[in-house]
Amino acid sequence: MTDGRRPSDQERPDGPNWREAKRAWQSGAGPVRERPGWWPDEEPWPPIGRSPWARRRSRWGRGFGCLLGLVFLLGFTGLFHLVANAIAGAGVVGEIARVLGIAILIGGGIALLVAGRTFRRAGVSLDELVDAARRVEDGDYATRVAEPVTRRGPLRELVRGFNSMAARLEVEEDQRRRLLADVSHELRTPLAVIQGNVEAILDGVHEADEAHLGAILDETHVLARLVDDLRTVALSESGSLPLHREPTDLAILAAEAVGAFEPAAETAGVHLELRVDDNVPLLDIDPVRIREVLSNLVANALRHTPAGGEIEVIATSPADAASVEVVVRDNGSGIDPALLPHVFDRFAKAADSRGSGLGLAIARGLVEAHGGTIGVESSAATRGSAATGTTFRFRLPVRSTAG
Repeated sequence: MTDGRRPSDQERPDGPNWREAKRAWQSGAGPVRERPGWWPDEEPWPPIGRSPWARRRSRWGRGFGCLLGLVFLLGFTGLFHLVANAIAGAGVVGEIARVLGIAILIGGGIALLVAGRTFRRAGVSLDELVDAARRVEDGDYATRVAEPVTRRGPLRELVRGFNSMAARLEVEEDQRRRLLADVSHELRTPLAVIQGNVEAILDGVHEADEAHLGAILDETHVLARLVDDLRTVALSESGSLPLHREPTDLAILAAEAVGAFEPAAETAGVHLELRVDDNVPLLDIDPVRIREVLSNLVANALRHTPAGGEIEVIATSPADAASVEVVVRDNGSGIDPALLPHVFDRFAKAADSRGSGLGLAIARGLVEAHGGTIGVESSAATRGSAATGTTFRFRLPVRSTAG
């Protein structure tokens, strides 16, 4: 070689393979203190990831098992010394002391052996927790620790708590990655339209007239709505969404929200009906936010209900008078069973949906911000049965509107 370049594995068929050496190092074959001369320049040394050999070495140096073993040894030595002093006397008392001392020594030894076995298991679990905590610190959120064989106890609860924490971190990391991917996907289309129209105007392909500038303006509205939706979801999930509560007549609020969709429903050939019971009390709610919830649910139902279908919006007050239930029911195409458990997740939507996938996530966040609950029931068409539509239900607690 005359260019000073390090030969690759393919150029050195008889030489060492750095990938095999890396796997051997990570499998605990033994410590390698110096960087080999054939190790690739672009690969870090030592290899990323701590070798099991190093973990075992550090475990013996700082392991909880060694500490508990030392406690066991000191306990046994103290017991032996105590019994030896007790049987050192003479006479009848000495004979009795010797018999009792031997019995105490045997019983204490058995107890210490049992305790030592328990302590050893606890030490192993604690060592595994320390190693697992280090892996979580390094970003390996899939790490789990095997639960101790004991039926109950603080150590078992500690391990369960650690595994639950790691599982939540893994879910949140996965959600963060999917959120970034979904947001970039949703932003790509309007930005591409804006960029294409502006470039066409600058190149003289299009005139800077009302039609082309209007298309750009429409896409900016899409971007602004998406940003507002993301902000609402983020605030509601963090529990910091501001609510401007005031005494609200749900009948009036629902009539305004449903009435806004009557022209669209008439055009689509869908019958839209509203029923509010007379016993529904005034609610101490943020009317703007609850109207947004109703609008999201009605708009979603309208998108999935064919011509000739029906959408019902029903508000009732259960007998306990502690809450008000609002139902939005349609007899449309229903929700895919695979999507149904995730329908309130961010960006969860059917493949043919034109929405951003944030409407139902916003609805859930707003209802929960009011202390309420929301759920869905749906039946999509299958080979053996026809679709029966979708029903959304949300409940709002009745709070005092005095003052």
